[in-house]
Amino acid sequence: MPIVENRAYRKNLTSQGLLYLGYQEHPIKIVNLSLTGLLAELVDTPPGNGIKDIFSALQVSPIVDIYLPEMRVVGEAEVVRAEATEQGFQIAIEFRHLSYDADQLLYSRRAYRKSMTEPGHIVLDGVDYAFSTENVSVDGLMIRMFGLVKVQPNSIADFDFKHLELQGQAKVIWVEHDEFSTLIGLQYQHLARGDFKGIPNFSVAGLQAAG
Repeated sequence: MPIVENRAYRKNLTSQGLLYLGYQEHPIKIVNLSLTGLLAELVDTPPGNGIKDIFSALQVSPIVDIYLPEMRVVGEAEVVRAEATEQGFQIAIEFRHLSYDADQLLYSRRAYRKSMTEPGHIVLDGVDYAFSTENVSVDGLMIRMFGLVKVQPNSIADFDFKHLELQGQAKVIWVEHDEFSTLIGLQYQHLARGDFKGIPNFSVAGLQAAG
């Protein structure tokens, strides 16, 4: 009787994408794919200490962000195995939180929005409010505040988001209310620092440059 492996069927294919790991976007080549995850190789294997840096980053957190344009998938995944091989550097990934129709998402928003629920503070019309993020990108934030907060679009607000060490000013792009809270879309205007550690860009232009 043949032995049946207790794992999802994996299809071999040739496809490329981007993996955000160790505060960098890495082009990857898909080796095989299943409904639950994939096996990929880094297109450009980091020289010298680059491999050590990747292992160190995975020890801090195995959660990574991926963008697979041909499958129109973008989102979070977990690295379950990483090893150096004769062919290069391979990474086995299990999917966690994915969004589909990535072409429309990235073209319309210009950059990947990472789901993230972390606290921050914002000053609207002279009043300091606590907020919780819904998602974060290199362009702006989507935040939620408890209660009905009245604010006009195009207003400029000071904000502080310690989780990503972001501080500065943002423009209110849109405002929505429900029965219990206020949801606001913010676009960065002036930031105390210009880099975004922990948030990939995953822009269409960035993928073309990587390819």
